[in-house]
Amino acid sequence: MKTIVAEIESELTPGTIIPHPRNRADFTFKGWGIRRGERALIYSIPNRNRPSKPYQKGITVSDWIQAFQHLADSGDFSRSWFKGSMPMCSKEGNCNFTTIGGVFELLGYATYIHGTYRAKKTISDECDK
Repeated sequence: MKTIVAEIESELTPGTIIPHPRNRADFTFKGWGIRRGERALIYSIPNRNRPSKPYQKGITVSDWIQAFQHLADSGDFSRSWFKGSMPMCSKEGNCNFTTIGGVFELLGYATYIHGTYRAKKTISDECDK
């Protein structure tokens, strides 16, 4: 079975729009790069001051594994858990929470309900963590 990172690699292509709740502008998957010395998914977010120069954010492979493990084990991925358990990722921007959740939505693993991403299916049957 695929790991969550391998699944993201096979399912997302550059230009994929990442869903975000209540977001008025697109967050877009750019590709893979390096953040905090580790391989990371890179995505762009709008820059209101300079629309032609979007910001680039990144989420490391270890962050993806940790978040997916939590979703699989607990059945949800909440902002409070994210802030407390993934402080480096959280400090880099609140949008990392909704980007992780949005990718989980794209892959069919979660749905956003009242501020929390809830698991949609039994994850252990679908993907190795």
